[in-house]
Amino acid sequence: MLFKQPLLRHQLGPRAFSSSCRREKQRLVILGSGWGGYEVLRGVDKKRWDVVLVSPNNYFNFTPLLASCAVGTLEFRCAIEPVRRYSPAAGIYQAWCDSIDFRNKVLQCMPATKPSHVASPSDTAYDHQISTTSPGSGISFPLKYDKLVIAVGAYSQTFNIPGVKEHAHFLKDVRDARAIRSRILECFEQANQPTLSDTERRQLLNFVIVGAGPTGVEFAAELHDLLHAEIWEHYPSLAKMARINLYDVAPSILGMFDSNLVQYAEKSFRREGISIWTSHHVDKVESGKLFIKEQGEVPYGLLVWSTGLSPNPLIASITEFKKHQKSQSIIADDHLNALRIDGTPDPDVYVIGDAASIATGVLPATAQVANQQAKYLYKRLNKIIKDQPHEKPFEFHNQGTLAYVGNWKAIYDRPEEGGLPGLNKEKGRLAWLLWRSAYFTQTLSVRNKILVPFYWFLNCKFRFSRRCSWFDIVLIFQGFLDVI
Repeated sequence: MLFKQPLLRHQLGPRAFSSSCRREKQRLVILGSGWGGYEVLRGVDKKRWDVVLVSPNNYFNFTPLLASCAVGTLEFRCAIEPVRRYSPAAGIYQAWCDSIDFRNKVLQCMPATKPSHVASPSDTAYDHQISTTSPGSGISFPLKYDKLVIAVGAYSQTFNIPGVKEHAHFLKDVRDARAIRSRILECFEQANQPTLSDTERRQLLNFVIVGAGPTGVEFAAELHDLLHAEIWEHYPSLAKMARINLYDVAPSILGMFDSNLVQYAEKSFRREGISIWTSHHVDKVESGKLFIKEQGEVPYGLLVWSTGLSPNPLIASITEFKKHQKSQSIIADDHLNALRIDGTPDPDVYVIGDAASIATGVLPATAQVANQQAKYLYKRLNKIIKDQPHEKPFEFHNQGTLAYVGNWKAIYDRPEEGGLPGLNKEKGRLAWLLWRSAYFTQTLSVRNKILVPFYWFLNCKFRFSRRCSWFDIVLIFQGFLDVI
């Protein structure tokens, strides 16, 4: 025994020392929980990476369904996915990133949570977007990173038109959809008061949408369906007074679509009574009225603003990387690494989604692009952490563009290269089936894969899902869906 004990110590000593020197996991910080950031969070290997997500929202917005949620076709829970689903495997901070020290690899973050006495039920997503400081403790905190993914997205473009931020509704977040739905019902309840004249009722029931891209067009179509279904049933005399007006500075709506499809959409809108005002310019917005250069004063009950994207303040504050001259987004190479001012890529910083512009070509600012970039990136990161080569550059495969135009009709524009096999430029019911099938397949959780078609079925078959009451018969299924 006197000889065996030292021998055993000698044999196990080096092994014990080597196991205690285990390499720490590299920290991957993801900024943003949108189409890019959330997809990277889902797919990256959280056992090999120390993953941290920083976002002012603790959920992911399924933006294509927000227009349906705003009018009650779908409930709000259909358009969100909680990021906490991936906790504690990933660290999650509900916070803003105010600045980035790229030399020392340190983020400066500010909590995005509010104390209870500051919280307001009337807050919209834009209120949170334009906040540059937190109304909470005001104490920022540093966060180090080894690899950084910038996927902070962009904000709604207002072109600095006076009154837009204060009086318009936007449609980029489920909070916006909730505020719009409440305002629609409020307009009809106010117009129903016996003390109002017919002129005042028509002003309240004038619904104005500024921006005739896919978001503005789809919201106009969903609102039209609501007015001619449940609103007509519950407010028959007021429904006759309701009007939908769609404005845009461009000479036509849906500028990225084929001209034949645009003509079909415009014809469908005019047939359904939706007024289209192209080549019109908004000078300013006030409470209850906006001023159009070509028309003068236009009263409204609800104003929805959807005129494109403006740079995120974080992206605007970054000076270490090259920027796109028009969009001011960060230019990245074909591996999605941010390009420094001298043109060399930063191997530790990746940029995707609306915050990025690819140096090799211009890509549309769509969820489709951000989602494909995120899938490429998490596969690349998973190979990097395993010390495996991954030199294949990012390639965007355009699946085409869809837009709902109301009354169970849609349009599908297939690109010159790629797109869905067997389909070209479709319109009508076939495109509508394609539109719904595409959004159904893109829903992420099992819960929403059940919930979304369930509401669609009720809407089509029984017309129950958009009742103007705050209570809905589908609450019977609440417990079942919560379990899922």
